[in-house]
Amino acid sequence: MGSLESERKTTGWAARDPSGILSPYTYSLRNTGREDVFIKVICCGICHTDIHQAKNDLGMSNYPMVPGHEVVGEVVEVGSDVTKFTAGDIVGVGYVVGCCKNCSPCNTDREQYCGKKIWTFNDVYTDGKPTQGGFSGSMVVDQKFVVKIPDGLAPEQAAPLLCAGVTVYSPLNHFGLNESGLRGAIVGLGGVGHMGVKMAKAMGHHVTVISSTDKKKTEALDHLGADEYLVSSDTEAMQKAAESLDYIIDTVPAFHPLEPYLSLLRVDGKLILTGPINTPLQFLTPTVILGRKSIAGTLVGSMKEQEEMLAFCKEKNLTSMIEVVKMDYINTAMERVEKNDVRYRFVVDVAGSKIDDQ
Repeated sequence: MGSLESERKTTGWAARDPSGILSPYTYSLRNTGREDVFIKVICCGICHTDIHQAKNDLGMSNYPMVPGHEVVGEVVEVGSDVTKFTAGDIVGVGYVVGCCKNCSPCNTDREQYCGKKIWTFNDVYTDGKPTQGGFSGSMVVDQKFVVKIPDGLAPEQAAPLLCAGVTVYSPLNHFGLNESGLRGAIVGLGGVGHMGVKMAKAMGHHVTVISSTDKKKTEALDHLGADEYLVSSDTEAMQKAAESLDYIIDTVPAFHPLEPYLSLLRVDGKLILTGPINTPLQFLTPTVILGRKSIAGTLVGSMKEQEEMLAFCKEKNLTSMIEVVKMDYINTAMERVEKNDVRYRFVVDVAGSKIDDQ
């Protein structure tokens, strides 16, 4: 195992301002330590959150910013105290790369809820340097926040699982919604939503896709295996489906009313929000009170859940539906994500693109 004391540089694609346009940017990687893993990036998925951050939609962006948090790469070298990985391993990195390791969430495998967690990009690491994401040639990451990709799972297929996949696996697991026979729904059929359908079906659930139009009906039913399809503006169909669902996972990252979905839940049903929305959402409390219904939020997943989710996907032969692109297409790809013009996740072929470490 090598001792990684010297500072390295790498090249990524960074946003410089709220236009969100990315272009090549060379920067120093943070100093590596005994528990760090030096990773050569193979590929990285494009999540809607990358766009939110690049365009400062949440009002907390710092530039220059290299997004990307669905990262798969090859271990090049490890620090002297690294025990989980060796050079040549194919590994993944999600949306969190640091935590305090001392608080209640950290001590109970919920480190993604640590008050001092460190995001993979658009954050500051413990050494005072900005974190930069996976649209780059390489990264240095604490071994705690690196997960091994199971043999037989292609890197480009694994990448979206590290955010989109675990974002739906975690609430299904945490809220005890992983039993067969449940009736659930997924709102929004994007990167997260399509994995929600696949995972819920693999758990033996009756799955309904809810969307604002019927344009994805064929895809949902025929390609993804959903059992039913509801158009949220179809009042009659929504009324017919009232009080029929045990849970709803709402993946839409934009303002929308919650009451139509709350009416679909049975007693003790749960509406689980996964999309960051910078606008207040409203609902009438009797809609919740009269059925002891819950509205909950969920944030990606713990490292333990990452490992469980990847093993589950391998066992069930679950893969994400992707479109692989080169890095020089990334701005067009991000525009298409905003227009919901991707089926269902872009994955950037970083290793196959013209990004050279400096």
